[in-house]
Amino acid sequence: MKKTVMTLMLAFAILSLQAQTRQNSGNEIQTILPKGKGMGIYGALSLGYTQLDSKDALISGARGGIILGQSLGLGIAGYGFVNDINFHHLTEGIPVRNSLAGGYGGFFIEPVIGSRKAVHVSFPVLFGAGGLSLIERGKWNPLLPPGGGWDYFYHPEERDYDAFLIVEPAAEIELNFTRFLRVAGFVSKRFTTDIALAGISSDVLDGTTIGVTVKLGKF
Repeated sequence: MKKTVMTLMLAFAILSLQAQTRQNSGNEIQTILPKGKGMGIYGALSLGYTQLDSKDALISGARGGIILGQSLGLGIAGYGFVNDINFHHLTEGIPVRNSLAGGYGGFFIEPVIGSRKAVHVSFPVLFGAGGLSLIERGKWNPLLPPGGGWDYFYHPEERDYDAFLIVEPAAEIELNFTRFLRVAGFVSKRFTTDIALAGISSDVLDGTTIGVTVKLGKF
């Protein structure tokens, strides 16, 4: 009799547990990110080519963040750039070379599609702010006679400055070289608030960048 009661009680407990499990699974909170894939972390270095006011420019920077569920990156990023704009201002009859230099940074959101595949894509979007300077690269040296030796010497001097807000979406094609190393080719598009520098277009920073990004981390 005791064995029968124990058997019935055990069977009832198992059935109750199964029913509770089914009920809980039906009421389980649904999430956007896949379950059970944890969190990763990475850092990246980027080098790219762009144009500012139709002149060649170099842009480089870094970003770092976390990866949730192998499908969404969140973090911060910062970039610097410089170009060489050939103004023809004259100082004491000697042409002065100027360039644009500056940088920007902020936070980014990076959806990643198919990260487990050897070749996959990601779409980082940066939201931030930055600054832009007009730099004078050459200056007249009155100690040197005209036409003798160097007519001007290198003497960087900031001539004008402005700040801006920026949104920069990008598309990347990533290659998984190892579990901890990824290399991506990217194309990005910059959208900034108006720039107020003398002789410079207000949309001088709006443009496209192409380049390469190297990522190291736990993906």
